[in-house]
Amino acid sequence: MSRTSRGLVFAGLVLFLLYSVAPVWWLLVNATKNSRDLLLTNGLWFADLNLGGNLRQISEYQDGIFLRWTANSLLYAVGGAAVGTLVALAAGYGLARFSYPGRSLSMGLVIASFLIPYSMLTLPLYLLFSRIGLTDTAWAVLIPTFINPFSVYLAKVYVEGAIPPELLEAARIDGAGEVQIFFRIVLRMLTTAGATIFLLGFVASWNGFFLPMTMLRSPENWTMTLGLYNWLRQSQVSNAGTIDFTSIVITGSLLSVIPLAAVMIALQRFWRTGVALGALK
Repeated sequence: MSRTSRGLVFAGLVLFLLYSVAPVWWLLVNATKNSRDLLLTNGLWFADLNLGGNLRQISEYQDGIFLRWTANSLLYAVGGAAVGTLVALAAGYGLARFSYPGRSLSMGLVIASFLIPYSMLTLPLYLLFSRIGLTDTAWAVLIPTFINPFSVYLAKVYVEGAIPPELLEAARIDGAGEVQIFFRIVLRMLTTAGATIFLLGFVASWNGFFLPMTMLRSPENWTMTLGLYNWLRQSQVSNAGTIDFTSIVITGSLLSVIPLAAVMIALQRFWRTGVALGALK
């Protein structure tokens, strides 16, 4: 590679880094400011440190409902992603390693399903859950996250590359049942796939907005995203009084990033293991 090419690649990487880091830096800086400093100081540098006051306001406002929203978001994201990962791995394993009539049709339906925009399914889901009385409950947000066609497709691809059919046949010859094979052999060989699918499901559920907004009415059932959105609306239609809505919304947005970063760091070792195994093969 010539020096000019290396320079262009380096410049492109620097620009991409700035594009990725700048919003997080802006959020970090402005979460430490009050509303006056937000308007009168440089948005990319610190002013008087007011992070403690913002955290105190966000934890005390409406009897600490932000903590309830945090717990709800963790329930929806962790519970939905965990069950969705298990379902996806089981379905992907079945599609990849079992022969049955209609297998090609099943795979075609899976691919067609994740090509449908999710917004088109929101109204049918709402009508269905309304009919069975599950709207404004945690199940109305959890159940749709249990099934993700793209995760099923991703799991199928992982199984085809990581689970040799000869291994499964050897386990069957030794007398292992299908359920035993799945939980004791297949799942242990799909840790990288499981970590990837779990992360995708966690991020999608944690950042989800349209589904909770449609299904949930009671503020105590809201997610962090939906709750912060409603606080932002309040800041636009009220004089705020003693509550600095803009500052606490920015602070809440910063807090909402922390679980995402923690999950990504915690699952990083699984990706590193998968890359190393791929290099050895």
